[in-house]
Amino acid sequence: MPTEEEHVDDGRPIFLQIAESLEAQILDGSMREGEQVPSINELAQFHRINPATALKGVSLLVDAGTLYKRRGIGMFVADGARAQLLDRRKAEFAQVHLRPVADRARSLGISATEMQDMITKEMER
Repeated sequence: MPTEEEHVDDGRPIFLQIAESLEAQILDGSMREGEQVPSINELAQFHRINPATALKGVSLLVDAGTLYKRRGIGMFVADGARAQLLDRRKAEFAQVHLRPVADRARSLGISATEMQDMITKEMER
């Protein structure tokens, strides 16, 4: 469960924040593959939201294959969920951050080798 400081309230839809909070816990290892996730009612109570909203967030992760339901028992983190999330986040990072940088570098005549050198220097900073 997120800490008290991690309560949802940043202006984005709450169900997305619930899904992203669970994803973050899977990515950081605090929620492991095969582990049961908090119930819809627990999530709703913790975040002080309607259970239908919590269900909507959890359903996003079920639809993505990150979580799976065991009838009568609850929701669990799927095998391979962390790797799947990392792959998706890396692809999003490339699209959101690297593609515009690459486009700008091309317009400035910066070669791929020069970009690699620049990135290496920044990563070592």
